Amino acid sequence: MDEADELVQAARSGLAELADPVKAPEMRRYMKSEMDFRGVPKPERAKLARRVFGEHPLPDREAFVAAVRTLWREAAFREERYLAIDLTGHRAYARWQDHELVPLYEEMIVTGAWWDYVDEIAIRRIGPILRADRDRVTPVLRQWARDADRWRRRAAVICQVTAKADTDRDLLTAAIEANQDDRDFFLRKGIGWALRDYARTEPDWVRAFVEAHPALSPLSVREALKHLGGGTR
Repeated sequence: MDEADELVQAARSGLAELADPVKAPEMRRYMKSEMDFRGVPKPERAKLARRVFGEHPLPDREAFVAAVRTLWREAAFREERYLAIDLTGHRAYARWQDHELVPLYEEMIVTGAWWDYVDEIAIRRIGPILRADRDRVTPVLRQWARDADRWRRRAAVICQVTAKADTDRDLLTAAIEANQDDRDFFLRKGIGWALRDYARTEPDWVRAFVEAHPALSPLSVREALKHLGGGTR
């Protein structure tokens, strides 16, 4: 058994030990999940992650990617996928957060296909990689913004949340304009969220953007202007 397999086995065993059969169905209902839960709340899962990741260091990028993919692809419980995302954010592997991981994160976004996975990956993984390597990653996100898959599109819209002054306005504009006519709730909500977050940095720009885009849904507008003294156009 190699290092990646040992980490995966330790993660699964740890989740099994922490399993709560009472909480599990409640968590599944709340998340509207087809996949079962173990019933492990986030604080307990975070403690498990720190212990397992500390006790099972991964020697190279190949082992790191293998562990993430195994936890993700072979998950029987949703918490295993949460641990896969936690592993991608572990500080010991920050040096590998570059454009080469974008295909891995794309797979997780498309196959995860729900907001609890997609939002974390888009904002905390794709976003920082974008800001560190705009030349390579911006064209990818522009493609995602027009993709048939709504989760790629949502990721393109929200990936700059928390970017503040480092926000690429052209990319944000392109992602929103590509999706402003879509009636999908997650896209409309995502557009509003992205604009609301950027309004903390550039409120006048966001007001002007909303005025200049009458096709934005009422939900997107309400969310965008939520902290700007108005929720309607």
